[in-house]
Amino acid sequence: MTARTKALPTEIWVMVGAAFVIAIGFGLVAPVLPQFARSFGVGVAAASAIVSAFALMRLLFAPMSGRLVQRLGERWVYLGGLVIVAVSTGASAFAQTYWQLLVLRSVGGIGSTMFTVSSLALVIRISPPEQRGRVSGLWSTSFLVGSVSGPLVGGALAGLGLRAPFLIYAAALLAVSLAVHLSLRRSVLAAPEVSGELRLMSFREALARPAYRAVLWSNFANGAAVFGVRMALVPLLVVEVLSQPPGMAGVALTAFAAGNVAVLFLSGRLSDRWGRKPFLIVGTLVCAVGTAGLGYAPDMTWVLITSVVAGLGSGMMTPAQQAAVADILGPKARGGPVLAGFQMSADLGAVLGPIAVGALAEETSYGVALAATGGLLALAALAWAVVGETLPRQAAAEVPDLGDASGGAEANLGVAGGVVDHRGAVGERENGAGHRVSGDDVVDGPTGLGKGGASTVG
Repeated sequence: MTARTKALPTEIWVMVGAAFVIAIGFGLVAPVLPQFARSFGVGVAAASAIVSAFALMRLLFAPMSGRLVQRLGERWVYLGGLVIVAVSTGASAFAQTYWQLLVLRSVGGIGSTMFTVSSLALVIRISPPEQRGRVSGLWSTSFLVGSVSGPLVGGALAGLGLRAPFLIYAAALLAVSLAVHLSLRRSVLAAPEVSGELRLMSFREALARPAYRAVLWSNFANGAAVFGVRMALVPLLVVEVLSQPPGMAGVALTAFAAGNVAVLFLSGRLSDRWGRKPFLIVGTLVCAVGTAGLGYAPDMTWVLITSVVAGLGSGMMTPAQQAAVADILGPKARGGPVLAGFQMSADLGAVLGPIAVGALAEETSYGVALAATGGLLALAALAWAVVGETLPRQAAAEVPDLGDASGGAEANLGVAGGVVDHRGAVGERENGAGHRVSGDDVVDGPTGLGKGGASTVG
């Protein structure tokens, strides 16, 4: 390894750019969806059910998406999911009844989980092992910035009516699917592995590893606190308890996003050098403190400060968490059910968190409810404290100093068909039998499976 940082594969940038456009489109549609549902003459509960139906189908179809990835490969499941969401979203613009809209959004949820699971699987498989944290930081940042930008774009297009965002999002998804197909169809790195080179990791096999159980718990806590409770309770806290105008709820959520994006990329890169555990433990605890403190806010200033703190903590742990999953799978990995389980844990938290914590807030107070949410995050930090580090030692040794420049001629080694092929380039060696095994193949218990991916990882 030279003193310079290796350039990321072109395929990674294609997927990151696609994630950004997808997130913008989702942010474009999400704010108008309840209003569009209400235009059919239904109540608030029915309008909310449109959102819940999408999330429920994502949750229910995630296991099937994982199996499809195992059978068909990441790229085709990803493209198929994008097309399903594009068609269902475009058709939603022409819905004439509430029930048509409900069915179409439910179908969209199926496509959404298909491209979410498969895109994560593909990014994990093609990421250089020594840059997994950096890639996870880029990935998370692209989604976050896109999600924040979407409503801003939507505001500028408000004059076009409630149906226009659906058509714009559908067109964007079709454009993304075409761009990804053209960019990756001749890619050596993103091509399906030759039979025999790739082992498929099952959910049961991953669940036998303490690190995977820890990542499921922390992702559940993150989904409950960040995607569930924060979205459901913070607007009510700001408006009903602090008597602020509704617009200030958006300011509080933006403060969280600002703290998040401020550290996402840097924490991802540092986790490649220092390990995943420091960022998972410290980040989760910081998010816990910010979340718990929010419930006792006496004024809006306190809300903004604690929101930024919680965002910083979430930004510290998110890239490390995704990179830890990649470490568990190992190089040349395909583990659709493993990634589906990872996604489902967050979705389940996002569904159950607001219900449980909302009921607790009604019976006690917002302070107690948000403190309980912070406690859930603290338990996730404890789960990581008692398991081993997932970052392969050899991969950590390959990471250059942050002050090093990006790119360099050496990053172009291993070119095949114009694409840098990092598969197996880092963190692999031959065992005594002549088989390729990962550099992080530390024996873990009686099964002999490696911490970050044994020779049989897929």
